[in-house]
Amino acid sequence: MRGRFIVLEGADGTGTTTQARALADHLIAKGRTVHVTAEPSRGPIGALIRQMLGGERPREAIHRELALLFAADRLDHLAREIEPKLVAGVDVISDRYVLSSLVYQSLDLPLPWIESLNQHAPPAEVTVLLTLPVDVALARVLGRAGQREVFDAREVQARVHARYLELAQRAHARVVDGDGAIAEVSARLCAAVDAALGT
Repeated sequence: MRGRFIVLEGADGTGTTTQARALADHLIAKGRTVHVTAEPSRGPIGALIRQMLGGERPREAIHRELALLFAADRLDHLAREIEPKLVAGVDVISDRYVLSSLVYQSLDLPLPWIESLNQHAPPAEVTVLLTLPVDVALARVLGRAGQREVFDAREVQARVHARYLELAQRAHARVVDGDGAIAEVSARLCAAVDAALGT
């Protein structure tokens, strides 16, 4: 039996990475085999994306390159990691997928072009959007160790949050409130995924 493809989406700092692990634990407890992954992927194109995101060039100077690279990384990610797991009957949870490209890249580029770049990426079975107030999410991002990225400015993140809510329907995303204790958010997320899967 083919595995189920589940995607968690959300602006930086909304807890998608933490909640992906919690959702995996929930599904494992129900007897499923689960693989957690993320985009950008750990493949060669994903490594290049991370390098560009943390670089010195402003976002406006690399936005076309990033849009192309994210689309290419996604297809590579699907072929190299996601699809083989699904075929083997493993549920795959991805921290980010197509909706993130539609949101982030359409800040600078026409949305129809971004959609065309991603037209060969099949939809997830379930997509969940985690939401959080902009300043709460940004405080988490700025509290992390490491280099700042080209999308970290508050005005950019405010646009990202608004854009996620605007475009959520394009990915048929279920919106889950990410505010509150980790366990509370996990309970809301798991209930949303169970309802979507009919389990």
